[in-house]
Amino acid sequence: MAHGGGNKAIIAALSANLGIAVTKFVAFLLTSSSSMLAEAVHSVADSGNQVLLLLGGRRARRAADEQHPFGYGRERYMYAFIVSIVLFSLGGLFALYEAWHKLADPHPIESWHWVPVVVLLAAIVMEGLSFRTAIREANHTRGKQGWVSYIRTAKAPELPVVLLEDFGALIGLVLALFGVSMTLVTHDGRWDAVGSAAIGVLLVLIAVVLAVETKSLLLGESATRRDVDAIRAALVGVGVPSVIHLRTLHLGPEELLVAAKIEIEATSSAADVAAAIDAAEQRVRAAVPIARVIYLEPDLRHATPAS
Repeated sequence: MAHGGGNKAIIAALSANLGIAVTKFVAFLLTSSSSMLAEAVHSVADSGNQVLLLLGGRRARRAADEQHPFGYGRERYMYAFIVSIVLFSLGGLFALYEAWHKLADPHPIESWHWVPVVVLLAAIVMEGLSFRTAIREANHTRGKQGWVSYIRTAKAPELPVVLLEDFGALIGLVLALFGVSMTLVTHDGRWDAVGSAAIGVLLVLIAVVLAVETKSLLLGESATRRDVDAIRAALVGVGVPSVIHLRTLHLGPEELLVAAKIEIEATSSAADVAAAIDAAEQRVRAAVPIARVIYLEPDLRHATPAS
């Protein structure tokens, strides 16, 4: 994924969420609806998360230094992990607390009945536009993958995070609309609490998914199977009959470390080995441009003893 595409989706989501958060807070102040307050806090959490993603992307572009010789590319993963924590605590747990509080003291929406419905419908439209932008940007790199596979295998965290947040926001708005509508129809404030509780459960589940996926990226993931196969094929050439073993590691979404032990001819001179390694590195970078750090160890392939 081009980072610019991720930024476009993040900015679209941030713009939508800031406007939505303000209108939801106004609706809450007018109606005291728990679902509206849960959704308002949800939008604030999402806005903060998008700022974190932008900050992580900016910090990840810092040049490598003595203390971090491989650069700061993984900082994008760290900020994505923080996003999952914020979504869980500020969004999900607050919504669950608000639901418990409303159940303890249920009361109907007594004034400005039409405000929450109008606000929620407008928010659904704005979130839908943001979600459409994220889908369009993701489609540039998703290829033929299904959405679940894309979320699980994407090496750049920004678009999967925005996709999940926008999807969760749309479902949350529908749940809030259900809770508010049932409260208005039945004059029973417990429906408002049910809507808030459903939003809380939804946000906690999304936060857990984000935490699991970003944790894997933080630990260090290998290149995709397609890239590994391309690297292995590119290593073989003049002076390199085969690859003995190969390891890859993402230093960041668009930076890959390649370490391999390659076979050389027993009769090769030092100059031949150096030339073969240089040529192999060029072939790998041409085949997989994100393979920017390459370490190759020449060795002889020893025959396996007969059993």
